[in-house]
Amino acid sequence: MKVLVIDDEALVRRSLTRALRAKGHEVFEAVNGTEGLAQWRGLHPDLIFLDVLMPGLNGPEVLKEMGAARTGKVVLMSAFAGEHNMETAQQMGADIFVPKPFEDIFAIVKMAEDLLS
Repeated sequence: MKVLVIDDEALVRRSLTRALRAKGHEVFEAVNGTEGLAQWRGLHPDLIFLDVLMPGLNGPEVLKEMGAARTGKVVLMSAFAGEHNMETAQQMGADIFVPKPFEDIFAIVKMAEDLLS
């Protein structure tokens, strides 16, 4: 599976990348929404982990730019779980919502894999 992780936090990107690669997935990283959108256009990933708050284009803006042309499933992530939840994530066009920080990163990876099966 081809996965794109779009998050401005290096620790989140590194943790997700490590966990996903351990499961045999091909992983690409972007440090902000603008870079992530450009990579999405070229990669056509199966799965996108997308942070809500980032400098430049934020997660909801990236989803809006992808629009109907979006390929792959989107896992929206945010440390501001009070503001965002599964319902608001789906209204924005994401498939699932995951609050940060992650309690069990391998459970997050499994949930994302199940989303694709």
